[in-house]
Amino acid sequence: MDSAALEIDGSVMEGGGQILRISAALSCITGTSIKITKIRAGRSTPGLRPQHLSGLELVRDICAGSLDGAAIGSTEVCLTPGKIKSGSHMADTRTAGSVGLLLQVALPCILYADASSELRLKGGTNAEMAPQIDYTVKVFKPILEKFGVCFGCDIRMRGYYPKGGGEVVATVNPVKELSPVTMTERGNITKIYGRAFVAGVLPFKLAKDMSAAAVRTIRKEIKDLYINIQPLQEKEKAYGNGNGIIIIAESSTGCLFAGSALGKKGVYADKVGIEAAEMLLRNIRHNGCVDEFLQDQLIIFMALANGTSRIRTGAVTLHTQTAIHVAEQLTQAKFTITKSEEGLNGHITYIIECQGSGASNPFL
Repeated sequence: MDSAALEIDGSVMEGGGQILRISAALSCITGTSIKITKIRAGRSTPGLRPQHLSGLELVRDICAGSLDGAAIGSTEVCLTPGKIKSGSHMADTRTAGSVGLLLQVALPCILYADASSELRLKGGTNAEMAPQIDYTVKVFKPILEKFGVCFGCDIRMRGYYPKGGGEVVATVNPVKELSPVTMTERGNITKIYGRAFVAGVLPFKLAKDMSAAAVRTIRKEIKDLYINIQPLQEKEKAYGNGNGIIIIAESSTGCLFAGSALGKKGVYADKVGIEAAEMLLRNIRHNGCVDEFLQDQLIIFMALANGTSRIRTGAVTLHTQTAIHVAEQLTQAKFTITKSEEGLNGHITYIIECQGSGASNPFL
């Protein structure tokens, strides 16, 4: 098996879990066996973490494949995909490992099943170093719909670091093929809104403080928009203690951007609000059409789409470059990145263009 498997170097470029997610999903969709080596080689804890392992096992289950070397700390795995099967699939990180990242690896695969499917994902819904589930629902999902992806996302329980315990159920319809997407005109920012939450034993005042500090920060730069950041106390649908904020900006052409932050022990609520606000402002200043987080998440869909996609971005992140590198190894997609200097206030934007591979669902 190893001789026929395509070898992916897990230590290149960004060198993290993202290489695993994209290569596993594309292996499953294209039917290509892969061997991923040097997994997370440069990280402080190299090899697979619980969240990566549950993601790989989920892909294996979706495509009735076989997975060798899958254990915590393993730096080499082989995935031999079988036939993608619809139905109900479950994954549980048993930690605060991100539910959003589990969805990132599983969603592309399940689009190529023969019927609609359900993904039951357990772990952290609002965790560090990963998209908050609110980002998945409010930013990622509406933009994916432009590619023809249709999925529902039901947040059954929210879970925070370190306990996890969150649960999300995603219902996904299959596609015959993905449509290419053009997002090159940002337009004006027309709406800014969000949620600042506390859960568990944390006082509601923290939510109000995060919200107020975020609004103050945005006001300094954007004076003419009503900013609605709702302070919320998560009640029955939350497991454990946590606090955080997500702020979303919408543009006149339907672009979406976000800034978010999570509270930590010993960090003032104001500081959390300001961090999220500054992240949002940074992502709308460049005049691109996606924020720095959506940028790399769209690469796999551009690579699979049937036709040419063009997306205007701010600075191209290492995550995005890594995603392109893996996508070009596993599909016939061809990416080009062109610098474009017409940005407002002299900001530089880039156009990421992709001739998609036109992956087609054999069952539809």
